[in-house]
Amino acid sequence: MPVEIERKFLVVCDGWRPTTAGQRFCQGYLARSNGVTVRVRRAGPQAYLTVKGEPDGLVRPEFEYEVSVDDAEAMLKALCARPLIEKTRFIVQYEGFNWHVDEFAGDNAGLILAEVELKRPDQHVPLPPWVGEEVTHDPRFRNSRLVDTPQGAL
Repeated sequence: MPVEIERKFLVVCDGWRPTTAGQRFCQGYLARSNGVTVRVRRAGPQAYLTVKGEPDGLVRPEFEYEVSVDDAEAMLKALCARPLIEKTRFIVQYEGFNWHVDEFAGDNAGLILAEVELKRPDQHVPLPPWVGEEVTHDPRFRNSRLVDTPQGAL
């Protein structure tokens, strides 16, 4: 079964900012219940449908399928709960790891989160100086929760 293993942190300063542009994301949720989410995401010129299960520690089942941009746009417009999650994703390298730094817009403007994907749950990750509190296990910072309870301008 495909899984996602990641840690998530609040970003505390601008030391991560790259000189290159990030990629715009827009995503919405088609279903959220019993720990399972079904998400549609527009990521630049591509789009995906993703099904995620309830996390077990850092490990979470994740199934992702590419869909047409037209289908994704139709789902985002007609089927997803509001507000949609809008963010710009930057890829920042730090000591051999690719960090995804998400700068949120819309109702979550001001929130910046950094995620790092791991190969195994016990893998050591050197933390960059621009990350602060770990929020991996804090449900308030799941994208699916940010729809109902925005965390902008923390």
